[in-house]
Amino acid sequence: MRKKPATHRVAVLALPTVVAFDLTIATQVFGHEGHGRYAMTVCALDGGSVTTTTDGLKLSVAATLDALDDADTVIVPGFRRGPAPSRALQALRQAHRRGARIASICTGAFALAQAGLLDGRRATTHWAHADALADEHPRVFVDANALYVDEGEVITSAGLAAGLDMCLYLVGRDHGQAAAIQRARHMVTPLHRAGGQAQFIPVGVPDEDDELAGVITWASSNLHRPITVADLARQGVMSSRTLHRAFQSRFRMSPRAWLIQQRLRAACTLLENGGTTIDEVARRTGLGTATNLRAHFQRAFATTPTAYRRAFTP
Repeated sequence: MRKKPATHRVAVLALPTVVAFDLTIATQVFGHEGHGRYAMTVCALDGGSVTTTTDGLKLSVAATLDALDDADTVIVPGFRRGPAPSRALQALRQAHRRGARIASICTGAFALAQAGLLDGRRATTHWAHADALADEHPRVFVDANALYVDEGEVITSAGLAAGLDMCLYLVGRDHGQAAAIQRARHMVTPLHRAGGQAQFIPVGVPDEDDELAGVITWASSNLHRPITVADLARQGVMSSRTLHRAFQSRFRMSPRAWLIQQRLRAACTLLENGGTTIDEVARRTGLGTATNLRAHFQRAFATTPTAYRRAFTP
């Protein structure tokens, strides 16, 4: 008889002043998983009341730092930047030394860095705080673009929705992609994005004076067509080199990467609406063939178009 795997213990450490949204992401993914795979505990320094970044909202937490003693995974949500309590840093170090997986959401990465857990590693945080993390911790290789970075026993994510991506990724890493899709569907959220995708740095809607306005508008209306970087440059009346610099500045990615991202977004919409064959989805989004669509989908989302459609259509 096959032995049932042990329940994975997750401790979510609420540091003062915690970002409530980040904390609830972890509690929703792991605390309401519904299949007995995880046992989730929210803890604080000494338990009791914990302040949050939301005015008028405080949390009452029963568990203390002792919850880290036997946790398999410790997640540090974002908190108001500043020195984390020394006892919390020591508890994180001890958990890491005994083999616990340590993860952070948003500015939670600063606590991991202060504990020395990110030294010599790649890490990410919310794009607005990436420069500060790099300046304060020069031994950390900060990737300001990534949604999340998996360094094995230490995982960091960017802010807010990227924390959800990371948590769903951890479910997939622990129990397979089907479990991650199942959890995403239950939470009525799209499948998690791959960590290497760029953070959605706010750029606003391009106005008439924006050098990329015409390029973006034209490309978005012509995704069904084959489009080259040279085509985009002609629409912008600029050289390919200038276009590349403009896209790196605005989107933190190349024109080609941006175009693929737009095609995949359009593909997801078609798949979610149903009634369109995979071949037709590939054709209408400019990805050409079903084989090409599957390859890009696997690279971006670690799943297939068919599995995505099955998860997100009634």
